Amino acid sequence: MHVGVMFANGGRSADAEHATELAVAAEDVGFESLWAVQHVAMPVEHASRYPYAADGTIPGGAAIAIPDPLVWLAWAGALTSRIRLATGILILPQQHPLVVAKQMATLDRLTGGRVILGVGAGWLREEFDAIGAGFDGRGSRLDEGIEVVRRAWAPGPTTFEGKHVRFAAVHVEPKPASSIPIVIGGHSDAAARRAGRLADGFFPLACQGERLIHLVNTVRAQSRRVGRDPNTIEITVDAPHTAEEADVQATLNVDRIVINAPNVPTYSIRASLEARLVEINALLR
Repeated sequence: MHVGVMFANGGRSADAEHATELAVAAEDVGFESLWAVQHVAMPVEHASRYPYAADGTIPGGAAIAIPDPLVWLAWAGALTSRIRLATGILILPQQHPLVVAKQMATLDRLTGGRVILGVGAGWLREEFDAIGAGFDGRGSRLDEGIEVVRRAWAPGPTTFEGKHVRFAAVHVEPKPASSIPIVIGGHSDAAARRAGRLADGFFPLACQGERLIHLVNTVRAQSRRVGRDPNTIEITVDAPHTAEEADVQATLNVDRIVINAPNVPTYSIRASLEARLVEINALLR
């Protein structure tokens, strides 16, 4: 069972000292991965509901610091040598997939093949509006974007003629150092089906119990329908808070759990990570 750190680039980790300590301590203590979130612009007011909190609001408010995930992961990657570097998640329909392919391949080459690309459709319409990206049809753009990224990582030049993305033959270099896994993040049935069809992994954030069982079963059923082996799709979930949640995750044979990055002063990060890992291991026994 892998254990990662989620929201690694949020809040306090906008500062270099804190980001450094979090990345180095997480690797030293034994965490397997760091997951960095993305929001380019947070609207001061929005009608869209944050789907991972009961009150529909973002923890920390709209003004919380959210550094660019790829820049932050590059910083973390330069400070470490083993821990994996993941976007969790990057909102692929907001950007051109060739740019993402180039960025991720570069990061993977520079960090020795440690990158995981987590992508999702996004939920914040007002953010899409602010940066001039269309909110409607974002699922279809996500599907195309995943295909474009994979083609760009393959040997030689690539071309694409889709509904949203079109280009003649181009070289996108360098290629990744490894086969970068693509993980779909999301809490909906649509996200689960997309993971079953297209992805190497699924990350149903903030789901436990019956909802988690339903989504994981949806991923695996969809993978069988399209002729894929469901056992090849890696499942990443939030860390359990109770023995019952741990039992559900064990029954589902999840591959990775993630904890939230500790919201503590820099000098307390290492001790907080160590304590959290002890708690998790006790629940998983």
